Amino acid sequence: MLRLYDHRTGRAEALPAGRGLRVQVVDSSDGPDGGYRRAVVADLLRRVAERAGRRVRVVSTPSTASGLDDYNVQPFEVLEDVLPDADVYVTGRADMDALCLVVPQETGSAPDRLTARLAMLEVPYKEPLELSGERVAASTERLDAWRGKVAEWATSPGRPMSREYADEAMAALADDLDGPAALAVLDRLAADRDVPPGAKLETFIHLDLVLALGLVSAIGQA
Repeated sequence: MLRLYDHRTGRAEALPAGRGLRVQVVDSSDGPDGGYRRAVVADLLRRVAERAGRRVRVVSTPSTASGLDDYNVQPFEVLEDVLPDADVYVTGRADMDALCLVVPQETGSAPDRLTARLAMLEVPYKEPLELSGERVAASTERLDAWRGKVAEWATSPGRPMSREYADEAMAALADDLDGPAALAVLDRLAADRDVPPGAKLETFIHLDLVLALGLVSAIGQA
């Protein structure tokens, strides 16, 4: 069951029942240069909800709809005004009598947009995020290491994915989009000598369809 933090109750609440889910990204720009963190959070919410069988509609104002491809954000439906009956709003202020994911916009930037996406997932969405040189370097190292391992595992015999690790990571994401916990599962899986390389590969691919970090990008490269 997917649960999100509700500022009105001060705790994580289950999403409204039903097959459909309407998500509105409200004003992702806090300054002249804008930002992409709220778009990434909305994209992650969509992917997690779709994995759970929901039909998700994500809409945004025009200011949030450009430059998203490099962050592996699936296109949003663009509206000039705020959707009045959304189930979830991804915004910067909890000033609506509705379920809002209050996401502080990131400061700083990273040359590689998927490194930036990883850095955004490494910090709980409710907390501030500075894309400092140190943080970007650490995220780059982590992402490169995973991609290298995935490329290595791709040369091994195929095996079914590890359902245990996959379920643990998805349970973390279903609990208020806990990206740090889900990413920690990948670290433990990569280091687990009891899981065959082919199973690690399939599990990473399965989870990357939700995390959207391009983990298979090094497969086949010399």
